[in-house]
Amino acid sequence: MQLRYQFRVYPSAPQRTKLAKAFGCARVVFNDALRARQDAYNSGAKRPTAAELSKRFITEAKKTKERNWLDDVSAVVLQQSLRDLETAYSNFFASKKGTRSGPKTGPPTFKKKTSRQAVRFTRNARFAITADGRLRLPKIGDVKVRWSRTLPSEPSSVTVIKDASGRYFCSFVVETEDKPLPELDLDETETGIDLGLSTYAVLRGRKITAPKFFRRAERKLKRAQRKLSRAQKGSKNRRKAKLALAEVHARVADQRRDFIEQHTTRIASESQAVYLEDLNVKGMGKGRRARSVRDQSLGRFARTLEAKCARYGRGFAKVDRWFPSTQLCSACGSIEGPKGLEGLKVRLWTCSCGAAHDRDENAELNIRREGRSIVAEGRPDT
Repeated sequence: MQLRYQFRVYPSAPQRTKLAKAFGCARVVFNDALRARQDAYNSGAKRPTAAELSKRFITEAKKTKERNWLDDVSAVVLQQSLRDLETAYSNFFASKKGTRSGPKTGPPTFKKKTSRQAVRFTRNARFAITADGRLRLPKIGDVKVRWSRTLPSEPSSVTVIKDASGRYFCSFVVETEDKPLPELDLDETETGIDLGLSTYAVLRGRKITAPKFFRRAERKLKRAQRKLSRAQKGSKNRRKAKLALAEVHARVADQRRDFIEQHTTRIASESQAVYLEDLNVKGMGKGRRARSVRDQSLGRFARTLEAKCARYGRGFAKVDRWFPSTQLCSACGSIEGPKGLEGLKVRLWTCSCGAAHDRDENAELNIRREGRSIVAEGRPDT
């Protein structure tokens, strides 16, 4: 399987200038090729091939006065930009035909100069890791890398990213083998997971408290946003204020990502099988609790956990979002639990059979049983 390994890089001032050129040139080639395809479509002409686009907007463009600066960056970066355009169109057509899984994808749009920029170097670019641990990039030089772990195999590509807070990262794509963990007793270690807002996740025998990273940083964010809105447009103070705001957001995102990585690794290590409710996170993100839902990043948690279970040889199943896990009595099977928006406030309830339930723990047990049934019956995941 393929995995991404990301590391912080520290380019020098001249290298940052060269990277800025690479970001801009890749963006220009992408937009030129996209405009050509749109013009061909609007005029009813034949769609230009990838080879024709490459010849027109890279090879021949370098010889013109208007685009001769394209020669300052690696040709592989420009070629990859055209491949990204082809991939975007392929995904759009597949989504339109219904052959692509996941949410609907629209046609590619023009790239703008945003706070986050990236370029990709493939093996054809002959990037390399030097003996002293630096990343050698064509027409950029040897960039200092802060290695936090060893790459398991030779990378097939590297993407250099500049985020909104001005930090630079290199992201390697490497081929790795699955690492199955020692098998555990299924009956003792399988767990359901009830995701929520007040409590992040309820597992078998323990709960994960919601960290609320965004909520805790709200005062800093408001202060930084207020300072940015008061700064004059185009001024140095505004650029500084924008960077300060981006740094706060970046810290929140880093904390949230680290939280998810740590807990998903622990769950996959301690559980032989994991059953997770399939929440409509996108729909929840549009309600009155949208800010809290986005702060939890439940969708990322689910995707990360599923990937780790697959890599470590753990069972994984999703329970249908319409399954009444919180309303179903785990003792008698009747559906008498709290319902509706008012029911969200009810944390403890008693069934007519006499069984007293903690709302979240009852939901976890029901999800666990339903997940076990899904696996035993061979039903597809929702």
